[in-house]
Formats: sequence, C-alpha cells, structure tokens
Amino acid sequence: MSEKLVKKDKAKTAEPPKKKRVMVNNLNDLQAADWIKETISVYVQKGLGAGHEDARIEREHPAPFSFQDVGRLVSFFTKSGGVVLDPFSGVGSTLKACAILGRNGYGIELSKRYYDLTKKRLKEEVDSDLLRNIDQKVIRGDALKAIDKFEDDFFDLIVTSPPYWNILHKQDHKVRQERQAKKLDTKYSEDTKDLGNIKSYDEFVSTLSGFFNNCSRVLKPKKYLCVIVSDFRDKSKFHMFHSDLAMKLEAGNYALKGITILYQRHKKVFPYGYPYSYVPNIHHQYILILQNAKEE
Repeated sequence: MSEKLVKKDKAKTAEPPKKKRVMVNNLNDLQAADWIKETISVYVQKGLGAGHEDARIEREHPAPFSFQDVGRLVSFFTKSGGVVLDPFSGVGSTLKACAILGRNGYGIELSKRYYDLTKKRLKEEVDSDLLRNIDQKVIRGDALKAIDKFEDDFFDLIVTSPPYWNILHKQDHKVRQERQAKKLDTKYSEDTKDLGNIKSYDEFVSTLSGFFNNCSRVLKPKKYLCVIVSDFRDKSKFHMFHSDLAMKLEAGNYALKGITILYQRHKKVFPYGYPYSYVPNIHHQYILILQNAKEE
C-alpha cells in the first residue's frame, strides 16, 4: 500500500475534534464561587442593626424581614432586569432589595398602613438613581384576588414571607417586651381578608397553599417560588407549618427542590415554659425552595 493511500485511510478514520462545552448560566448573574456559596443550606440572618436609621420603618412591622436576606434569594434566582413578585409584601423588604439589585419588583399588600410605609421606605431608603431604570410597584389589595390581574408567565421569581396564621395574636413574654412596651403592632390587621385572622389552622394552610398553586400561572415555567416560614406553637399544639405547606405545594403545581435554614442568631431568649415544661425558643426560619412544574 502506498504512503498516500495510508494517509488517506487515516484521514477517513480520524475522529472529528470535540467541541468545547460552553457553560451558559440562564438562572442568575453569579460567578461559580458565589453560586456555590449560596447553595449552603444554612443562612445566617443579616440586618442593619436595631439602631440603624434605615431599620426604623422595617421595625414598624410585627414580623419584619431583612431586605438583605431576601436579596440573597433575588440574586440567586433572577438575572439583572428580572421581574419579582412578593404577594405579601409587608413594609417592602423585597422591593427594597429589588431596587438595590436592579430587578423590577411588584408587591401586594392588604394593609393600608404597610402599603404607605412601603412607599415611604422606597422614597427614604433607596437612592433615587436606582429607581430610574427599574420599576418598584406596590399594589394595595387582597393578594388572593390581585394575582388574577397579572398575565401568564409574567414573573421570573416569587418570593415572600406570608402570614404565620394567628401567631402574632399571642400575648407572651416576647410580645409584651418587644412590641407592647414599644407600642408597635401585635397583629397584621383586623381585616377579615387577612390570612392571619382565619380561625382554623387547616383552613389557613389550605387557603395559603391554594393561593400559591394559583400563582403558578403567572410564574414562568421552571422558575422558582421561595417561601420563608416558621413552625410555631398554638397553645399545646406544635405545628410543623413548613412541612404542611410544602406537602400541599408538591401535591399541586410545584416540585420541592430544597430547604434552607435561616438562622436568626440575634433574637432574644425568653423563659418559655420555665420551670414546668419544655417550650422552644425558635431562632430559625425555613426557606422553601420550589420550582414551577409548568412545562414551557
């Protein structure tokens, strides 16, 4: 066999060069190191500190949520310019985080007092330059009805800390020292549409889970719902709220992808149950991370 035929034969059998795999991040704008850090299953709660001027409005809410904590979720589950919904927006921690991070935020709030405080907070705590190219809109109304006004596949992320049933109605050591003494709110509202005023725990969980399942319509396919909740005690009954809610959402329109613990290390310790029985000081919340099961 001639040398030319051998070379020709080798050329036929040689494998084509492999194409280099291109890594495309369609979820967020994070680099690998920051991505990996955010997948650790425990967050340590952040805050500006009780004496900080920009924490003043946040403290007006009976169950305040740090914009820095919700900002971590916004950063991980959206890209710059994404559209985020907080259907129980309280005093606007999610909208403040969205403004700082360059996302468009929508909040729904039933209480006129908290609606007004959100508007005030965005005006006083967010640099006006940050609001020129992005929208932060707060809607006053019942989230269960207001959600119907949005188009299908409108949001890139839904993140919220909903009411924890009637947990704020309790008159315990914490309420007396931290809220009554400072003349702060001890319940979300007196409104009958407020989920915190539902009498039955089972009805509360069913109503809330039904609402989140309805939100699947306005959330883009395969995008995420992040719900920050806490377990709690009602008299002698301890409710595993995070588990009860997660099971109903998985039975509906979502797949549970994981749970992150939010450790609230700065909370005070109170003598619950002493010296008669064990009652826990709950110093953590659960972040339920669920993916919309809707197909594209």
